[in-house]
Amino acid sequence: MSRQISGVRLSVHFLADLLFKNITRFFAFLVLLLLACITISLFIGSLPALRKFGLGFIFSAEWNPVTEQFGGLVPIFGTIATSAIALLIAVPVSFGIALFLTEMCPPWLRRPLGTAIELLAGIPSIIYGMWGLFVFAPLFRDYAEPWINSHLGVLPLMGYLFDGPPMGIGMLTAGLILSIMVIPFIASVTRDVFEVVPPLLKESAYGLGATTWEVVWNITLPYTKIGVVGGVMLGLGRALGETMAVTFVIGNAHELHASLLMPGNSIASTLANEFTEAIGELYTSSLIELGLILFVITFIVLALAKLLLIRLARLEGKLY
Repeated sequence: MSRQISGVRLSVHFLADLLFKNITRFFAFLVLLLLACITISLFIGSLPALRKFGLGFIFSAEWNPVTEQFGGLVPIFGTIATSAIALLIAVPVSFGIALFLTEMCPPWLRRPLGTAIELLAGIPSIIYGMWGLFVFAPLFRDYAEPWINSHLGVLPLMGYLFDGPPMGIGMLTAGLILSIMVIPFIASVTRDVFEVVPPLLKESAYGLGATTWEVVWNITLPYTKIGVVGGVMLGLGRALGETMAVTFVIGNAHELHASLLMPGNSIASTLANEFTEAIGELYTSSLIELGLILFVITFIVLALAKLLLIRLARLEGKLY
């Protein structure tokens, strides 16, 4: 009798495990299915624009709804440029915040600062946009841009990047606002992964006479490189897809300028501004194609990050 009961229990446990395995597998493949459905929907919606413009859509800066001539070069350039500016500023600042909180911050100050940084991540993007337009942009126009024009605009080879009338809004302003928005995400993730480094490793390095910077560079970063890259990619994903904050401060001009001080456009801001006003199949299809391009850009960035992690894993133990 007891053997029968044990057999029944084993059968029940086996069925429960099988059910649990299939449910988790379903959820995993459901994500892939949703991703495939989104991709197919974007591709089908962009077919009219793909047939008419082909690959020329990517390299054309013309955007004229009246004559139905559309090109995505300006918003594509704006998306990449503002995201690059945001990362150039946010990554070192976020690393500094994470290192201070984990290595040098007094214990009584660590929790309040960490909580404040996490609260910044919860601020709605439209608040950042309104603050950027009504507070940051006027100050940037009156104080920062004249200095940039007079000191950086005269530099050889790169002066054209900082040349232009001080308007307060533009590509550089959008990049700065994006950097403020992504700093909490990168800093929080980086701080969390820095805290998982075994104290024994760091104490051993300190015992051998290493400085704080040497411990961070030779112990902490190699140990947490996957989490650090993941945090940077999280911030980049936020920067690439940000809509309202960029729409407020980028200028929303379909014009291609070399200067970062001039107004521009991004894919997200173009969709936010024009999707509700799009009339005609070709106009709507061109906007959907911009969404498809943004999806492809994000996919390429994540794929490159994955390849980077694979390469780092292969070089494990050979870097030092």
